[in-house]
Amino acid sequence: MYDRIIKRLFDLLLGIVALPFLGIAVLIIAPLIKHEDKGPAFYNSPRVGRHGKPFKMYKFRTMFVDAPDLKMPDGSAYNAPDDPRMTRIGARLRKTSVDELPQVLNIIRGEMSFIGPRPDLEEEAALYVGDESRKLEVRPGISGYAQVYGRNAITWRERLALDIEYVEKIGFLLDLRIFLRTFAVVFSGQGVYVAPAETFGAIGATAAEQFGAPALMPAEPAAESAGEPVTVSATVLTAIPAVLPSAALADEPTDAPNTSGPLP
Repeated sequence: MYDRIIKRLFDLLLGIVALPFLGIAVLIIAPLIKHEDKGPAFYNSPRVGRHGKPFKMYKFRTMFVDAPDLKMPDGSAYNAPDDPRMTRIGARLRKTSVDELPQVLNIIRGEMSFIGPRPDLEEEAALYVGDESRKLEVRPGISGYAQVYGRNAITWRERLALDIEYVEKIGFLLDLRIFLRTFAVVFSGQGVYVAPAETFGAIGATAAEQFGAPALMPAEPAAESAGEPVTVSATVLTAIPAVLPSAALADEPTDAPNTSGPLP
């Protein structure tokens, strides 16, 4: 009852109220993104929604166009403050989570909620084990239980466990607590990036082993052309700026297909 009707009404009302603020943000941020590298202001990221239904999640683009798709050993997206694929404005947007604002449109369309588990990619959803697929029982959210109690500072599996706990405990008071705590987490910058130990743990491949030298980037993003994403190593990250021209670098490493473009 709550998730299906009451929560949906709250999402619609808050989404409509947020629309003017989103419009102002677009007017200010979109020109800054385009000015830096002439690429599109928005990025449409394919995700898995409620009951496994695919949808396009809208974001402000934070990375250079056609950047390689880098994955952690557990299959989750690589994410670090010194990621060379991020643009200057993109790094600021990512740190403050402002890049997520266009998802207000996903909420109004009924694809997302303000509060809920963060949506995964199809290749990530394929890695679910046990009851982890239960996170698909509810609409994905802009913020969620795992985002305010760990965010990217905990492993992907730990985030999935918190997502399942949220599904089991979903209710108005829990959503309100997450909503209020979201502001504290965003303003503090807590947990924006993966922990250094998780990032560079036992990964020892060289740039040549991971990408092939000297041409790291083919015509399509590396993850798509190779058939699978590249696992991150510290050597690879160091090599990226030297191997890729700045104009060849794309948004959102979590998505192999290059779906960059304006909102439909």
